[in-house]
Amino acid sequence: PNKEDSGLLKGISLLENVKGIGFIRFRNEDIVRHPLVSKIVKAFERKPEPSRDMISL
Repeated sequence: PNKEDSGLLKGISLLENVKGIGFIRFRNEDIVRHPLVSKIVKAFERKPEPSRDMISL
């Protein structure tokens, strides 16, 4: 897999000190729309190592 830095993190780094631009960081507890969304966020927080059998898209 390609080990590129996140474009989102680069954007935050570039823009976090620009006056008039702000960021809101949500925690898992902030998600209330659907239980499935909460499960997805928790899965990303665990950051499992990708297996060799996974398909890259």
